[in-house]
Amino acid sequence: MKKLFITSMVLCLAIMSQAQEQIRVFKDGSSTRFTTSELTFSDDGAKLSVADSTYETAKLDSILVVHTVTVTFSADTATVDLGHAPNVTYTTEGAHVNILSTNTKSELEFVLQGESTQGSLTYDGPLKCKFYLNGLKLTSNKGAAIDIQCGKRVDLILNPGTENVLADAAGGEQKAALYCKGHLEVEGSGSLTVTGNTKHAIATKEYMQLKKSTGSITVNKAVSDAMHVGQYFQMNGGTLTLSGQGGDGLQVEVVTLDDDVTPNPDKENNGLMFIRGGSLNITAANDITKGIKVPGDLTVSGGTFTIVASGDGSRGIQVAGNMLVNEDDNTTLMQIRATGTTYEDEETDDEDRCIGIKVKGNLTVNAGKIQVANTGKYSYGIKVDGKYTKSANATVQANVKN
Repeated sequence: MKKLFITSMVLCLAIMSQAQEQIRVFKDGSSTRFTTSELTFSDDGAKLSVADSTYETAKLDSILVVHTVTVTFSADTATVDLGHAPNVTYTTEGAHVNILSTNTKSELEFVLQGESTQGSLTYDGPLKCKFYLNGLKLTSNKGAAIDIQCGKRVDLILNPGTENVLADAAGGEQKAALYCKGHLEVEGSGSLTVTGNTKHAIATKEYMQLKKSTGSITVNKAVSDAMHVGQYFQMNGGTLTLSGQGGDGLQVEVVTLDDDVTPNPDKENNGLMFIRGGSLNITAANDITKGIKVPGDLTVSGGTFTIVASGDGSRGIQVAGNMLVNEDDNTTLMQIRATGTTYEDEETDDEDRCIGIKVKGNLTVNAGKIQVANTGKYSYGIKVDGKYTKSANATVQANVKN
């Protein structure tokens, strides 16, 4: 049956080879992505040659035809190549592109490239999809730069060796310069710089994950939060640099039911954050803002943190639930400075001290190294409302108020 499937696919690919479609060749659980123009077949169909690789078709797991849509921006215009993607339509207005898919069978992949200071990309479709940023430099003059209205899993791939830059228009109604209605998973060793001129720089309605292969993500400016993530945030690798935001650096928001109050019990890890590797460089310079804000539990099992809380009443890390620090995945090093002083609310007379790490629940440090310097007047290094526990394997260099 497998041999018949591969043979049929070979015949189909041979017919489509002039259409410049994308394919994925799966072998031993891993896949490689090619264009059909790179394919050649042996006369009997027993061997498939792709670029510099040759495969015995009988030993392949599968061959998948990928429907790829390519969007190329150039100044005040944009061109869209749908390839042979079924049930996909688009409209353009200058360099503003709106793509709609009603395809319920075939997942789509998008390649976004080129430059424009007056363009945008909006997409809506029913299936999970992939977006490859291939040296994209896109500034919108109305709304978000990229608005993905797909509620499924969305893979955002930063193509290796590319620099990608996004910025939205000021004074709009969009939630972010880069917005995803579904689950956003980022990978690829390229770089991404995002500016939020209306609200957040990056926002997702549901979870966001940075995979081990992620390169660098930078936010130099956001009117509100640099990154605002629904449901949960997970970081396995990459370099995250957040500064210049008016709100918090990295904030997770609990997904609620329709009453906007009750946490949705169907959402996995709702309100949680997991840091398992990579580097976080965050500055909280505005008053009463947080470098990292978590409404539930924060679990750290690897990663390098460099956080400065310089605003009055600011916090380097604020956790409403419990915080656990260990080294289950990678080495953990947390270096935090609290240089701000106390913020006084003129209307309520409430005071908020600048704190390096504030944990409302319990703080448990099983491994790793935490260094917190609080130099601001009346500031705290670490403040724990619940129970504070440190094992002999861990190092904590900070003033701890418990």
